[in-house]
Amino acid sequence: MRKLSVLLLTGALLLLGAPVAEAADNGSWSVFPATTATGTRPYFYLSADPGATLTDKVTVKNKTAEPLTFRLYAADAYNTERDGGFAVRAQNEKQRSVGAWARTDRDRVTVKPHGSVTVPVTIKVPEGAEPGDHPGALVALDERIDPADAGAVAVGIQKAVGARIYLRVNGPTMPALSVDDVKVEHTQPLVPGTGTSRAVISYTLRNRGNVTLSPKVALKAEGLFGRTLLARDLKRIPSELLPRQEVRLTEEWKGAPQLEWGEIKLTASARDTRESAAAGYFALPWLVAGVLLVILAGGAGVWIRARRSRHRTA
Repeated sequence: MRKLSVLLLTGALLLLGAPVAEAADNGSWSVFPATTATGTRPYFYLSADPGATLTDKVTVKNKTAEPLTFRLYAADAYNTERDGGFAVRAQNEKQRSVGAWARTDRDRVTVKPHGSVTVPVTIKVPEGAEPGDHPGALVALDERIDPADAGAVAVGIQKAVGARIYLRVNGPTMPALSVDDVKVEHTQPLVPGTGTSRAVISYTLRNRGNVTLSPKVALKAEGLFGRTLLARDLKRIPSELLPRQEVRLTEEWKGAPQLEWGEIKLTASARDTRESAAAGYFALPWLVAGVLLVILAGGAGVWIRARRSRHRTA
């Protein structure tokens, strides 16, 4: 069977969970803002007016016993669709924000064993830059390709580490968060009262504004007559939802009612913004549903026969 070659980019470019106040590091090398008179910095925290030019420095540290050569480039950040993790665009992707504005003095560096190299960085903010947050990263990509054989697919792996950039362009800020497209899917036992039922609630969490948000989402399920069946704060949400980004999320409700009719409501909140969305649900065990269908079908048949009989006698 012919093998396919696949190139994967791995490393610290996908950073899940809350940001940790330390340099981006994969064990072999790290990337971080150069030390200044005020001390070390885990990330680049910058602000500028439209049209301004910023200068800084980035350090790449080699933790191995052999020299390493890296390609340096800037990239825009985004939230992954799957879970909202912090990730950055690949070098060959279109950069529209800080990834297009930032440049290092050198695009390749060789770092000696257990040594480090510091490179100047220039960020030119366009005159027409949109106010608000423009997150990204300065990336050190190891251009070597590590071979890995995965059966019929030959996989080449490139590793990279990125130091985050949090750039704010001065001007009006507009926090705006929404919850959209709420759906509820039930898994029911065949026989009522046996087994466990569950519901999976899916929704889209969207940052419609121009600043990074740390969202919170509260879930409330109500049954007939407004009875509260479930109320919880959700944990599996992105710690940072970047501007103009959205992520599709799910929440499992174990032990959901097997026979119920009500509403699921999700409320998302962050700094100066709060929005809710809801979806109705109707839970019915399969056996009960089947019996009701048979009864309805039988009733419909009786009604049709009765109408035909009246037509014949008319």
